[in-house]
Amino acid sequence: MPLHQGPREPGAPERPLAVNPFFGEADPLNGMTEAPPRHRLGDGPIPPSTAYQLVHDELMLDGNARLNLATFVTTWMEPQAGVLMAECSDKNMIDKDEYPHTAELEQRCVSMLAELWHAPDPVSTVGCSTTGSSEACMLAGMALKRRWAKRNADRYPGSARPNLVMGVNVQVCWEKFCNFWEVEARQVPMEGDRFHLSADAAAELCDENTIGVVGIMGSTFDGSYEPIAEICAALDALKERTGLDIPVHVDAASGGMVAPFLDEDVVWDFRLPRVASINTSGHKYGLVYPGVGWALWREPEALPEELVFRVNYLGGDMPTFALNFSRPGAQVVAQYYTFLRLGREGYRSVQQAARNVARGLAERIEALGDFAMLTRGEELPVFAFTTLPEVTAYDVFDVSRRLRERGWLVPAYTFPAHREDLSVLRVVCRNGFSSDLAELLLGDLSSLMPQLRAQPGPLTHDKDRATGFHH
Repeated sequence: MPLHQGPREPGAPERPLAVNPFFGEADPLNGMTEAPPRHRLGDGPIPPSTAYQLVHDELMLDGNARLNLATFVTTWMEPQAGVLMAECSDKNMIDKDEYPHTAELEQRCVSMLAELWHAPDPVSTVGCSTTGSSEACMLAGMALKRRWAKRNADRYPGSARPNLVMGVNVQVCWEKFCNFWEVEARQVPMEGDRFHLSADAAAELCDENTIGVVGIMGSTFDGSYEPIAEICAALDALKERTGLDIPVHVDAASGGMVAPFLDEDVVWDFRLPRVASINTSGHKYGLVYPGVGWALWREPEALPEELVFRVNYLGGDMPTFALNFSRPGAQVVAQYYTFLRLGREGYRSVQQAARNVARGLAERIEALGDFAMLTRGEELPVFAFTTLPEVTAYDVFDVSRRLRERGWLVPAYTFPAHREDLSVLRVVCRNGFSSDLAELLLGDLSSLMPQLRAQPGPLTHDKDRATGFHH
């Protein structure tokens, strides 16, 4: 979450804003003539309808979430799910004694995911809900580090410094984990047309201080799957040669709710004995509003018991493994509703529709003649593309900026080491981004092409600030 530092002009007097007499609840004797202050508490209460209208009007300046093709987060749910979420927004998930059936629905979701990801024994699989994949990754990383520390108690703490191996394409939460928990991040850079972690590179960076390897099922940079089975095989070979037994965590924030339905023959989950834990985002292709994530461990031994806290001051014995304490049960209930509502075939249908839109749109953008596709929506319903070398009048940042004028948020960004020379646009196709909307996006892009081609050169010079988008 971003840090905020208060008003942009500290110490400057706040100019009061006039309020129309018909605004909110009109009262001829006590009606408001000025809006309340925005950077300090007002002197007294105001009518609820007026407070609503003031906040509502400011939020109109936000972008349209349905047209945000940068985000993986769900932007549409059925009205019935919204009603359930409203009914559960006052339930604190941690208070399992007071809300036992919300806790039951959470456990059912864990069991469903365990079965979906081929856990050896879904009934005994350990798992929990989180506020999203970032928290789930933190929890999985903590478990990896604690298991490593217990195995190396004679050296840690001391001279041994733990490290975690991953591709440079990982989501920023993994860099946060390594920073916050003092773990060395060993990142494999991109090379040529390889935009994610390779098996050989992963094994080469492992040593006796490696707590684990992170594999990504669905890179946020281009939507591609990392070769989890190959990575596990390389680590199996490493164990045979050296005795090093390195576990794998699969960050399946998006792919964990796509691959089981569309790519059943891709082996990436608990079918691989080396996979110790998996996370996913219920609020991405799990089709739930933000924020809910899930973390699962293949067996109880994979999650050290000392990381689980038990409290009883809310009533009952409540084991909890989380970075926060209080959060609403609404998203967990919405996840169960979606699992119940769709089932396997429903999820398969929704994800296939998203993939079809991504493939079709990628093909038609390529046909415009100015763009080269990096990916085509063949794995995640996501594709990335860049301008062809002969296109010199504009760049991807110009395209992003001009599409934003039409209401579309299509991010443009540069790739990390060693491909900082590559700048791309990326389109995320989610449930709710229909073929009709894809047609409108293509029409707007096509209409902009003559203007872009007529430019004397790229107009955006500050690439870091071009779209306000950062990985």
